Amino acid sequence: MAKLDKIKELIEKREQARMGGGEKRIESQHKKGKLTARERIDLLLDEGSFEEYDMFVTHRCTDFGLEKTKFYGDGVVTGHGTIDGRIVFVYAQDFTVFGGSLSEAYAQKICKVMDQAMKVGAPIIGVNDSGGARIQEGVNSLAGYAEIFERNILASGVVPQISAIFGPCAGGAVYSPALTDFIMMTEKTSYMFVTGPKVVKTVTGEDISTQDLGGANIHASKSGVSHFTAENEEEGLMIIRKLMTYLPQNNLEDPPVTTCNDPIDRVDDVLNSIIPENPNKPYNVKDIIYSIIDDSEFLEIHRDYAKNIVVGFCKFNGTSVGLVANQPSFLAGVLDIDASKKAARFVRFCDAFNIPIVTLVDVPGFLPGSVQEYGGIITNGAKLMFAYGEATVPKITITLRKSYGGAHDVMSSKQLRGDLNYAWPNAEIAVMGAKGAIQILEGRKVKSLTDDGEKAKFIAEKEEEYLNKFANPYKAASYGYIDDVIEPRNTRFRIIRGLEVLSTKKLVNPPKKHSNIPL
Repeated sequence: MAKLDKIKELIEKREQARMGGGEKRIESQHKKGKLTARERIDLLLDEGSFEEYDMFVTHRCTDFGLEKTKFYGDGVVTGHGTIDGRIVFVYAQDFTVFGGSLSEAYAQKICKVMDQAMKVGAPIIGVNDSGGARIQEGVNSLAGYAEIFERNILASGVVPQISAIFGPCAGGAVYSPALTDFIMMTEKTSYMFVTGPKVVKTVTGEDISTQDLGGANIHASKSGVSHFTAENEEEGLMIIRKLMTYLPQNNLEDPPVTTCNDPIDRVDDVLNSIIPENPNKPYNVKDIIYSIIDDSEFLEIHRDYAKNIVVGFCKFNGTSVGLVANQPSFLAGVLDIDASKKAARFVRFCDAFNIPIVTLVDVPGFLPGSVQEYGGIITNGAKLMFAYGEATVPKITITLRKSYGGAHDVMSSKQLRGDLNYAWPNAEIAVMGAKGAIQILEGRKVKSLTDDGEKAKFIAEKEEEYLNKFANPYKAASYGYIDDVIEPRNTRFRIIRGLEVLSTKKLVNPPKKHSNIPL
């Protein structure tokens, strides 16, 4: 074969590989409202930056006649490229080839890019759209999944891992995304579950649709499996690109710092009056968040799950920060099982990747009741305490209003190694609210009073006495548990100053193999 013929052959083979399962299957993919694997990569990465690996890999299976059908790439596109000029490794499952089903060769391709990502210290982004294990390959397919899972586990806390679910993801396939840091799902076109509706119907008798069992909205609001939902794939990929702007390449680097044109000393007088006079009246903590961060840009995580706590990424003077805030407008901002798990996982991610944590506190306590106790609120609440106490990154805490009981300790208190703990002037830091406290402290006296007017007067006087003592931050400040009481409108400036002084913080936990967090 002449030299030019060989080059022509190469070009033809590349074109064949790029066509995946062929025109008809690509057309079918588009009719479902889904992009192809290569289209997804092109949208995700900077233009022209993608370098592909293993384009000519094919499966080696000879069972059930599979040897008669082979496609270059074998159903997954792998390689590396850049997002805003920074290296990322990617793999995108190709549903047009064998329904995206995973073979031994396919798994080896994914493992190769994951190994490369670990070597060079770069994030891994996986796009999932697969029918699951390739049944014809039997145990080899299962082994391939396990090889991927092990790499997910070893990469955890070393490089950021992001999963996009843009189609089916079922059975054992769901556990690789579950082991990664963030999961993105698309409405109507993606789903995740361990067993599908047909098996559920057979085993339990429950009749349920695919979307009701494992659709994006279910996992975003009820299970908390999905961190983001997008209306379509284009939006989902843009959210992933945005997420990457807050993250470092690996655990040995600091997050990227960007130029900030939002004045450091910008004040917002609205903050001085944003907290209602009535301590039981709700307000939206996001109004405070948008007021104090750079350019009002906040990338919320788990927006529709455990709404009583808000978590997400923002910037202060160009520095990436993980922000955690109790939400008084939902369940009064109380801590329950879901909120504790949500915030704990976020705090641990930030700590693993050197992202400072700012906490806005307005918490009346833990949610009482048998449902919470039977569900393990003790262990789950301890997760959040553990996460904050273990974290060595800079931690700044602002108490906005209530900070009661054990929840006060949990929310990045001074005793959990909070670096800077500030409070607004109307902050209440106490074991509990005035009404409950007086019932305990003066219960016998109240019972001994027979005159209703006298009883009401006594209770009112004692509650007033309690409020005078604890419905302000100065008691805690007198012990040094609060470093300063600040004017609300200056909150942005004080946080930025704090982050600047803490930028050189050095804190190391005791040497150990690993901790035993209360799972």
